[in-house]
Amino acid sequence: MTTPVLVFDLDGTLLETMGDLTASMNHVLVEAGFEAIEPERVRKMVGAGVKVLMSRGLEANKIEVTDEVLEPLLAKFIRYYEAHIADHTHPFPQALETVAKLREAGWKTAICTNKMEKLTHPLVRAMNMEHLFDAVVGGDTFSKNKPDAMPVFGAIDKAGGARAGSIFVGDSKADITAAHNAGLPVVAVDFGYTDVPVRELGPDIVISHYDQLEAAITELSEATEAS
Repeated sequence: MTTPVLVFDLDGTLLETMGDLTASMNHVLVEAGFEAIEPERVRKMVGAGVKVLMSRGLEANKIEVTDEVLEPLLAKFIRYYEAHIADHTHPFPQALETVAKLREAGWKTAICTNKMEKLTHPLVRAMNMEHLFDAVVGGDTFSKNKPDAMPVFGAIDKAGGARAGSIFVGDSKADITAAHNAGLPVVAVDFGYTDVPVRELGPDIVISHYDQLEAAITELSEATEAS
């Protein structure tokens, strides 16, 4: 029997990346003559990839977003973020320890993020967490990203796991919708990056700390087996 997979989002779920994302966007905005954006506003802009993040930064400055305006700023953002990808980033409390315990309990694990692969893999390496995941899928790994189901299924398949019985763990509308589109139960963390309270987005279970994840996974697994 093939093992199911716990599929994790990255930013706002496993890692607190807001410091570096905010610093990178504001560096580019200020250099271009625009206003910096407060971190708490940026928290509501993250989740759909860096292109959308940069677009929202321009919109917050009341700038019309066109390819001519966006593309050079996006390139600068990526260069700056690559150079400062882990200046302030750190795992959420007990996140990686819990992933390790779940793997010891027999689960396969994967990352499914909307962050570009060229940014995702260096960040995973910088956090010394490659050994904790059987697969890492970025926002450009497949032709569609979250909220489509394609990268979720892709992460499970790349991990060598079974789709049946797999569970998604995320923090945003894109994560929860992607899990629903894939027919998977979803655990949402309430400390991530979303412009809508995560409880309003229809996750199966909401947790506030990683010390609650194992019980949530057990509850969803038992419910799946009973159905």
